[in-house]
Amino acid sequence: MWNHDIFHYRTLVGTAHRVANRRWLTLATLCIAVLIAQIDTSLVNLAAHRIGSYFTASTAALQWVVDSYNLVYAALLLTGGLLADLWGRRAIFMVGAAVFTAASLLCAFAPTVSLLIGGRALAGLGAALLLPASLALIRVVWPNRAERGRVLGIWAGCNGLALAIGPTLGGLLIERFGWRSLFFVVVPLGLTAFASAMLTIPKSSDPQGRHFDASGQILGVAALGSLTFAAIEMHRAHLIALLALAAAVLAFMLFMMSESKKGGAALVPLALFRTREFLGAMIATTGMTFGMYGVLFLLPLVWQSTGVFGPAGAGMALMPMALVFVLVSPFSGALSRVIGARSAGSGGVAIIGLGLLALSASAGGKSMMVAEFGLVLTGIGMGFATAPLLDLAVGAVPAARSGTAAALINVARMAGATLGVAVLGTVFAVAHHSAAGLRYAMWLGGGIQLIGAAAVAAIARPVAAPTL
Repeated sequence: MWNHDIFHYRTLVGTAHRVANRRWLTLATLCIAVLIAQIDTSLVNLAAHRIGSYFTASTAALQWVVDSYNLVYAALLLTGGLLADLWGRRAIFMVGAAVFTAASLLCAFAPTVSLLIGGRALAGLGAALLLPASLALIRVVWPNRAERGRVLGIWAGCNGLALAIGPTLGGLLIERFGWRSLFFVVVPLGLTAFASAMLTIPKSSDPQGRHFDASGQILGVAALGSLTFAAIEMHRAHLIALLALAAAVLAFMLFMMSESKKGGAALVPLALFRTREFLGAMIATTGMTFGMYGVLFLLPLVWQSTGVFGPAGAGMALMPMALVFVLVSPFSGALSRVIGARSAGSGGVAIIGLGLLALSASAGGKSMMVAEFGLVLTGIGMGFATAPLLDLAVGAVPAARSGTAAALINVARMAGATLGVAVLGTVFAVAHHSAAGLRYAMWLGGGIQLIGAAAVAAIARPVAAPTL
C-alpha cells in the first residue's frame, strides 16, 4: 500500500510538471503573436520617413500606411474574437499567423504606396485574428486570477520587448538594406507562431448558440473607418471630413440599435458594458494608446525629418521607453495584487500622460534629456497599466466570453491607436509640421491620457486582491 501511494504521488507530480511545462510552451507561442504585431507596428513607424521619401508620399499617405493596419485591426477584432469562440481559438490563431505572414511578404514587394497600404490592411486582418485568440487562450489556460495576472504581465511585457527590438533592429536594417527589409523580418516569426501553435496550444471553443453578426460587423467597420477618415483628412478636405464624421455618428447609432436587439448573440453583447470593471478598462485603454501610438508615429518622423537622428539613432533614442516597459511589466501583476488592478491601471495611464506632457517640453530638439525623461515616464506607465487593464477587462467576464472580451479590449487599444495617429498627426500637420505642432499634439495626447486615468478610477470598482 505504501509503495502504491508513492507511485501514485510520483505520477501526480509528473503529470503536474508536464502540464506546467506545456503551459509555459503555450505562453511562449502566445507571446510570439504579441511580438509579431508590435514589432510590425514599431518598424513601420520608424520607416515612415524613408517610405515617404521613396514614394514621394504626403503625411496623410504615411498616416494611412500606419492607420490602414490599425483601422482594419480594430474594426475586425470583434469578428476575430467571435470566430475564436465559435470555431476554436487555436484554429483562428493559426489562420491569423498565416495571413499576417502573407501580408508581410506583400508589403515587402509593394511597387506603389497604394499597394503598401493594402498590404498593411491585410496584415491588420491577420492581427485581428491572432491577438484576440492569444489573449482569450490566457483566460482559458490560466483560470486562476492570481496566476493569470503574472502571465499577463509577461504577455504584456512582450509589447515592451518588441518596442526595444523593433526600433533598434529596424534602424539598422533601414540604413543597411532599405525599408523593404523590415517586412521580411516578420516572416520567420509568423511561420514560427503557425508551426508551434499546432504543438503547444490546446483546442478550445465556446459557441453556445452564437453566430456571425454581419450587420454588426458592417456597421462597426463603417463607424470606425469613417471616424478615422474624418480625423486624417480634416486639415485638407474639411467638407468631406465633416460628411465622414456625420456618417460615423450615424453608423454608430445604427450599430448600437442593431446590437441591442440581438442580446447575447450580438457581435458586441452590450451587457458586458454593465460591468463597471470592464467599462472602465475599455475607456482607460483607449486613452492610453491614443497618446502612446501618437508618440511612436510622430517622434521618429520629426527626429528624422529635422535631421536630429537617422533611422538607427531614432531607434536608439526610443530604447529607454521600451527597456523600462520590459523591466516594469513582469511586476505589474504583483502591484495589482497589492493595490488592485483598478489603481494600477489608473496610475499607470496617468504616468503616461505626464510623460507626454514632458515630451511636449522637448519639442524643437532643445533638450533630448527632457525627451528621454518623458519617454522613460511613458515606459513606466505602460508597464504598470497594460496588464492590469487587460486583466480587469478579461477577468470580469465568464470564460465562455473570453474571446469576445479579449477582442473588445483590443478594439479599445487599436481604436485609441488609430485615432491617436490620425488626430495627433493631423494636429502636427495643421501646425505646418513645426515644433509647435509636436508640442500641441503632445499636450492633447497627455490630456487624453489623464482623462482615461480619471475614468477608470471613477467607473471601475476596486478589485479585491485574490487569495493566494
